[in-house]
Amino acid sequence: MQDAHIAQLDAIHEWFTRSTRNLTEEDSTFAPTKEMFTVAQQVAHAAQTVDWFFEGAFAKEGFSEDFEGMEKDIRKVTSLASARTRFDKAIEDAKKVVRKHSDEEWEQPLPAGPIMGGMPRHSIIGALVDHTAHHRGALTVYARMVGKTAPIPYMEMEVDA
Repeated sequence: MQDAHIAQLDAIHEWFTRSTRNLTEEDSTFAPTKEMFTVAQQVAHAAQTVDWFFEGAFAKEGFSEDFEGMEKDIRKVTSLASARTRFDKAIEDAKKVVRKHSDEEWEQPLPAGPIMGGMPRHSIIGALVDHTAHHRGALTVYARMVGKTAPIPYMEMEVDA
């Protein structure tokens, strides 16, 4: 099971990185509206969520619900390069957590609560696939808004606008 989890995290990383690689540091502070996350903040939020899932999966109290604090942390991010570094590190840290725990531990239920309470711990991997896909999609829209076409995330192939 650990190998499958690592492979899924590698896929998440590859798809996210590939589909957002056309965005540059100059795009860091772009957001469609002032209320929305910027390009850099979207990437940082995706990284933060990887950390959040893996911390919460093994915390006795479950997942943090300090969403206001998490948003404040993300609103400080202004550099796409630093957000990408944060995302890379979050994936590597997640792989360390996968390796640290046995298959039996991954089958154990998540802590009771409103966030996936009672589901097997390994369910966080599927939730991360979904979450990062959501943000890849948002960043694809952002890319179009700044005049760029996002690459196809699942293979090396460029598409014309």
